[in-house]
Amino acid sequence: MGERILMKGNEAIGEAAIKAGCKYFFGYPITPQNELPEYMSRRLPKEDGVFLQAESEVAAINMVYGAAGSGARVMTSSSSPGISLKMEGISYIAGAELPCVIVNIVRGGPGLGGIQPAQSDYFQATKGGAHGDYRLVVLAPSSIQEAVDLVQEAFEIADFYRNPVMVLGDGMIGQMMEPVEFRAPQKRDLQPKDWATDGCKGRKPNVINSLWLQPEKLEEHNWKLFKKYEEIKKNEVKYETIQMEDAEFALVAYGTTSRICFSALETLRAEGYKVGLIRPITIWPFPEAAINQAADQVKGFLAVEMSTGQMVEDVRLSVEGKAPVHFYGRTGGMVPSPNEIVDQVKAVLGGGK
Repeated sequence: MGERILMKGNEAIGEAAIKAGCKYFFGYPITPQNELPEYMSRRLPKEDGVFLQAESEVAAINMVYGAAGSGARVMTSSSSPGISLKMEGISYIAGAELPCVIVNIVRGGPGLGGIQPAQSDYFQATKGGAHGDYRLVVLAPSSIQEAVDLVQEAFEIADFYRNPVMVLGDGMIGQMMEPVEFRAPQKRDLQPKDWATDGCKGRKPNVINSLWLQPEKLEEHNWKLFKKYEEIKKNEVKYETIQMEDAEFALVAYGTTSRICFSALETLRAEGYKVGLIRPITIWPFPEAAINQAADQVKGFLAVEMSTGQMVEDVRLSVEGKAPVHFYGRTGGMVPSPNEIVDQVKAVLGGGK
């Protein structure tokens, strides 16, 4: 095992991006992700990179578009309202098939909401928060170590599929401190970026574009994107199962909430309840098959989120009516406790084991 360093989540994410080869960062301050751009402003110039605080989130995402179009590894980060402002640019980037990494450290909403942690941006991240037929690959870490690993993998995924990748954390992932180890990321067999606008160099000019005025051409492009997304669904689903081998009831949770559910799971197991946990790591593509298979085994599910209920819809779609799907959530920056989840499971099960 290599050296482990105690780091705040936001700063660890920044260092992971640099170690993955990120050379450009464009962003704008918003709580609770401010330590990330602050860290990049110190570190990137020392790595022959460029940090630029844009005049707005809209400007920042369009700078990302430009850098990604030139073939560079580029990242931006923000928190919920800031991601909303970036959404038009994210759709352009997806439409132009450009690789980049977008970090969202989620805070409570809607509107300005509050600065405490939440998971209420799930729909925005996974259902296409901007316009048009497009998808982001969305990775949801549950620890700072996993955030580091997934940020590094995000750049590989983005380049492999020529698609933007979002790393979705929450205020706790960004603000808490844990020991992390920076391991060498698993490299993919990446194709040369012969599409990039990096100077003609004796070839025909490349054009980066998401505008297709002929409907036939746009439809052809959209089906091309759809085919790519189907490949992503086939190859990139990530999830973890905990004590599901003999489970008769399953918790489903992602990110920080999954850690709280794990504590609840230990309590329930100690009391004789055969409860397991399914933790989506990619929330798009969602682990539909794994949850559908679990539905043949368990009597029911409890989706736990820091929202009024968003991921629960994907759980219900995945279960396909095979078993009841219940929901428990806290919202507005409130965090569920393990005891709340224990009580909710017991209430659903009617006290039975």
